Amino acid sequence: MDEILGKEFFANQTYCAVAEEVETGNVLGLYILHSNNIGRCGHIGNASYAVASASRRLYIGEKLVKDCILQAGKNGFKILQFNAVVASNIHARHLYERLGFQYLGTIPKGFLLKNGKYEDICLYYLEV
Repeated sequence: MDEILGKEFFANQTYCAVAEEVETGNVLGLYILHSNNIGRCGHIGNASYAVASASRRLYIGEKLVKDCILQAGKNGFKILQFNAVVASNIHARHLYERLGFQYLGTIPKGFLLKNGKYEDICLYYLEV
């Protein structure tokens, strides 16, 4: 994704947040929040998160998810649904469950890994 497509992508989200280290300006993590669907399912939000590997163990992901829950409610979403949590991402799965997300099930081989193999994905939801 180039800079132009990146700007357009982020501009089309309902909400975007960045966790930044104030002293250095380094980005520690970010998330995007948007509708999971349209029409009668438009009240369901979806989010994606990224945390810099150097920022792991600083609870950045937890802070981002908690803020996302607040922002989802402020933006009219009634539910947050995560469609593609990679099964081996145990830290994210434990975090979501600790924060009250409900596990819905697994889609076998739903995620294409960089090495060309497929891994299961798990679905989660939370009433906001």
